[in-house]
Amino acid sequence: MRVLAAMSGGVDSAVAAARAAEAGHEVTGIHLALSRNPASYRSGARGCCTIEDSNDARRAADVIGIPFYVWDLSDRFHEDVVEDFMDEYAAGRTPNPCLRCNEKIKFAAVLDRALGLGFDAVATGHYAQLRTGADGLIEMHRAVDDGKDQSYVLGVLDQDQLAHSLFPLGDSRKEDVRREAAARGLLVADKPDSHDICFVADGDNAGWLREKLGEKAPNHGGDIVDEASGDVLGRHEGTYGFTIGQRKGLRIGRPAPDGKPRFVLDIEPVSGTVTVGPRERLAVDRLAGIRPRWCGTVPGRLEGTVQLRAHGEEHRAVVTTDGDEVAIELLDPAYGIAPGQAAVIYDGTRVVGSATIASTQRVPADA
Repeated sequence: MRVLAAMSGGVDSAVAAARAAEAGHEVTGIHLALSRNPASYRSGARGCCTIEDSNDARRAADVIGIPFYVWDLSDRFHEDVVEDFMDEYAAGRTPNPCLRCNEKIKFAAVLDRALGLGFDAVATGHYAQLRTGADGLIEMHRAVDDGKDQSYVLGVLDQDQLAHSLFPLGDSRKEDVRREAAARGLLVADKPDSHDICFVADGDNAGWLREKLGEKAPNHGGDIVDEASGDVLGRHEGTYGFTIGQRKGLRIGRPAPDGKPRFVLDIEPVSGTVTVGPRERLAVDRLAGIRPRWCGTVPGRLEGTVQLRAHGEEHRAVVTTDGDEVAIELLDPAYGIAPGQAAVIYDGTRVVGSATIASTQRVPADA
């Protein structure tokens, strides 16, 4: 096959490209230039959008012996990922930009261009496994390495995208990938993994949002209110600085009557009100999902599990679908779940699909 290997400049994508080439595929490496100004994104080894990362990817391609190109997708990335991130926070929701990047950039814009150029598949360094099911459809399963499994952020991929994807690392553990990289002479063998959000230069999400939204946000400033008493405990500069379940950085000063910490329970972007209360009030047992993305056959009713955060725990759940609406009953309550997050649905290790959480229903206080 003719394979386009997306090379971020990290160890995982480099080894994935090397394995694809070793398997006999005709591999071409590409690095995605996602920043209009590379200096404004992550520096050093903390991200995947810098000039250093591009150079690391090029050197890895040279060692592997494959052609290498840089594709500028910065405008598309800014529109589909960065602006979406800002819009979601301004609306009081908590998005995951990595899912949006996979959905809109790596497995849409890149894959579409690759197929148009005559490539058969795109290979990445994601930790997930692909198998052909009994019905002939391509199934995506969790990776062998539970600690590195990335099937959650790939839960937005549909059947056509999976049919043109390769995940060469799905059957490997991270320590083995690093050893293999060193044995292959890849200089990125010991390069640290990227963390946090690649386009937030210093990892301070709230500060970045404050700088980008600031006075332009419709919800600039508001009250922090105690749910139980209704008392105003303080003021804030914008709801975009908060997410459901947040405990630190509330700056409300006055302790709760029982001395326990308060958490963000609700965010109202129109009035600017942030409601806080005890941790037990964060428990939710029902979720309403919208904009579902199915990896294969659409389930009518499924007793399986859902994952609500990247590398988060699984929750037993009953999932029912009705057109573009997904109802999720959590048999194991979850805490601190916010609208905008993704609920990725599993049947065992198989990824069934995902939905964006539109609303949650909290466990009654007297339950």
